[in-house]
Amino acid sequence: MPTEEITAAAAGTWVLGDRTVNRMGFGSMRITADPDRDRALTVLRRAVELGVNHIDTAAFYVSPGGTLRVGTGPARYATELIRAALAPYPADLVIATKVGPGYDPRDGFTEALTPAQLRAQVEENLRRLGRDHLDLVNLRLYRRPSAVPLAERFGALADLRAAGLIRHLGLSNARPEHLDEVRDIAPVVCVQNAYGVDAYREDDEFVRLCGARRIAYVPFFALAGTRREAGATAERNEALLAVARAHDATPHQVRLAWTLHQGPHVLAIPGTGDPEHLVANIAAAGLRLTPEDLARLG
Repeated sequence: MPTEEITAAAAGTWVLGDRTVNRMGFGSMRITADPDRDRALTVLRRAVELGVNHIDTAAFYVSPGGTLRVGTGPARYATELIRAALAPYPADLVIATKVGPGYDPRDGFTEALTPAQLRAQVEENLRRLGRDHLDLVNLRLYRRPSAVPLAERFGALADLRAAGLIRHLGLSNARPEHLDEVRDIAPVVCVQNAYGVDAYREDDEFVRLCGARRIAYVPFFALAGTRREAGATAERNEALLAVARAHDATPHQVRLAWTLHQGPHVLAIPGTGDPEHLVANIAAAGLRLTPEDLARLG
């Protein structure tokens, strides 16, 4: 499909909390893996030029050795790259971040559980982004039993929201019962889960539930699927390849278009460190799949 002049606005908009964002956004995890810092900054600036006003990040998006794990070499934090590329920030830009997992250059990745640990992560996000408040903070949950109840952790973030350090709250790696568990603590404006055309489809009903409750559903790994941090690989889904050929589009563009077709509340946050891939990803905002396409992919 042609990519010229197709911007993130082609996907339509959603009111995220009290901020209107284009449904095609950008995920910043992969920019930490590029040793070329200038190219990472270029990708971020180009994303905004192409209409992206919703960027997803986390203080634990850091790559000491080119991947999201402890390694050698200087740490590259996505939050610091965002600040270097975009500050002073455009007035319409919404930056969503996550807390829960933490990164220490000496100890690697850990999980923040106490109110003090979560506050420290919020303050780290504020410091690295150079902001006095965070637009949206998603509490990233581990899918294993926790020593600290969810209500206590979410309540700690709600206290920071009441203090003005956070505008809106969401949940990541969540299940439907988690929404009910925190319902009376503070509004949830966003659920961020792994989800894609051929991965994690057990969440289909959860996607619909979020739509009914006017909660944004923000899939990550929509391109990588079950490969997750390893990234996308050569396309093997024959139905998806056929739809891509029919639209003169790439398989990645069809994956993103399918994501956006799951409901007006579903937001896409594809990530890349490649300027050309960025343009192609955002152009998927203009790809309209037919009912026949969706049935074929279903």
